[in-house]
Amino acid sequence: MESGAVDPRTDEQLLAEHATGRGGAIDVLVGRYVHELYGFLTRFVGNNSIADDLVQETFVQVHLAAASFDQQRTFKPWLYTIAANKARDYLRSRGRRQETTLDAGIDEDGPTASQLVPADEQPQGEASEREERKAAVRALVDQMPEHLRLVLLLGYFQQMPYADIAGVLDIPVGTVKSRLHAAVNHFAELWRRHTNESETVIR
Repeated sequence: MESGAVDPRTDEQLLAEHATGRGGAIDVLVGRYVHELYGFLTRFVGNNSIADDLVQETFVQVHLAAASFDQQRTFKPWLYTIAANKARDYLRSRGRRQETTLDAGIDEDGPTASQLVPADEQPQGEASEREERKAAVRALVDQMPEHLRLVLLLGYFQQMPYADIAGVLDIPVGTVKSRLHAAVNHFAELWRRHTNESETVIR
C-alpha cells in the first residue's frame, strides 16, 4: 500500500487479521484511534501523562483479547469500553476524580466550551473572556457524577452515535438518550448556579 493511502479494511477485519498473526494490522488500528482515544482519556482523567499510559494499556488489552473478540460486535465501542474501564479503575484506585480538568484537545476534535453554554450567554468578548468561559465549563463538567460525565464526554466531545455509546456503556439506546438528556440538564443547572454566583460577586 502506498504511503498515505487509506487502508480499505474495516476495523473488524484488521482485528481479525491481527488475531491470526498477520503483521501490521494492529498498527493500522492504533493509527486510526490513538489520537481520539488520547483526547477522550485526557478529558476523563485530567492528566496527559496518565492518559498516555492508559492508551498504551488499552491497546495492549486489545492485542491480548483480539482472538476472543465477538465478530458480531463493532470494534470502536469495544475499544472505548476497554479505555473507559481502565480510566475508571485508575480514578478509583487514586480515590479521586480528575487530577486537573477536561482540557486537552477541547477545541481540536470536540465541541468548544460555548457549545455547552446557552446561545445567549456565549462569549462575545476578547480571548481572555473566552478562556475564562472554557475554564468554567471544564470545572463544571468535572463536578458532574461519573455516569453523567462519561455520557457527556462520549456524546458531545467524542460525538459518538447513540448506538455506539450504548455499546460502550452496555445500556439500551433509550437509556443513552435519557442519560445524555439528564447530563445536559445537569450541566445547565450547574451553569445557571455558576452564572448567578458570578453576578453576585460582581455586584
